Amino acid sequence: MAALLGRSCRKLGFLSSGHGARRSVSTETGKSLNLYSAINQALHIALDSDPRSFVFGEDVGFGGVFRCTTGLAERFGKNRVFNTPLCEQGIVGFGIGLAAMGNRAIVEIQFADYIYPAFDQIVNEAAKFRYRSGNQFNCGGLTIRAPYGAVGHGGHYHSQSPEAFFCHVPGIKVVIPRSPREAKGLLLSCIRDPNPVVFFEPKWLYRQAVEEVPEHDYMIPLSEAEVIREGNDITLVGWGAQLTIMEQACLEAEKEGISCELIDLKTLLPWDKETVEASVKKTGRLLISHEAPITGGFGAEISATILERCFLKLEAPVSRICGLDTPFPLVFEPFYMPTKNKILDAIKTTVNY
Repeated sequence: MAALLGRSCRKLGFLSSGHGARRSVSTETGKSLNLYSAINQALHIALDSDPRSFVFGEDVGFGGVFRCTTGLAERFGKNRVFNTPLCEQGIVGFGIGLAAMGNRAIVEIQFADYIYPAFDQIVNEAAKFRYRSGNQFNCGGLTIRAPYGAVGHGGHYHSQSPEAFFCHVPGIKVVIPRSPREAKGLLLSCIRDPNPVVFFEPKWLYRQAVEEVPEHDYMIPLSEAEVIREGNDITLVGWGAQLTIMEQACLEAEKEGISCELIDLKTLLPWDKETVEASVKKTGRLLISHEAPITGGFGAEISATILERCFLKLEAPVSRICGLDTPFPLVFEPFYMPTKNKILDAIKTTVNY
């Protein structure tokens, strides 16, 4: 399935890009990169362009388990790129202090599944640092990177999607890219944003997603969703690796005469309500899909907001195709995942309501 997903990523291309504060993404062709290489390129640029930037976490000194930090310690030195003890609470706590002193702290949590020991530091310290000091102090230079989501064989400790936990927290931003080009531009925006950011990276796409990525320094705006496929009959909203699966469902639906509009949310907190609202007012229908369990997932927040804003325009109930309300399984992963066929069935049910 991973190979199929990779082929789909390359075929479908997801090459639409925003325009950053540095240079336009679309004005130059680039080099063919997979997602982890695009992340690595962004980290090189961040460290090279700002001497106050530091990268640290478990095993990042030799490149990390996914190789995203390869070559950084050799180029920028072990004082700026270094390993930490296996203590997520300490890693993030150190990052908060470093950022509070005016630095750019780029923290790596090896797997998003292990971000929970740092939950108190993120929620009660980083998110509230500016507010509790009346804007006298802040740790806005903090960016927390974490690989999230299914990988085909990770089981319940290496496959979780915890984004919804952090979307309940005022004071931080939550960002998830869908492709290499998006990952580079969004990560640079997160690093330079004046607020602490949790940046979840879809690890299934680290090597499977390949596209042309500009080699120069560019940024993609946060909190701006993107319509990556236009349609008239139903709106689909997703983020990260799930967008590839949703695109496949859109193509299958098109064969049956159903026109789907697909939106990449990109930033979950704060999210772009206006783009989704405008689309739903046009199509009259909404389907949301994510890997995290359906109960309390961020899809529920999107659904509630659109019901408030578009109630009189809706032609059918909002549909959510998500992970199951179980721990993430190992051998039963194919049953747990919100697959193309599940989404396609929901599209047809919603359109024919």
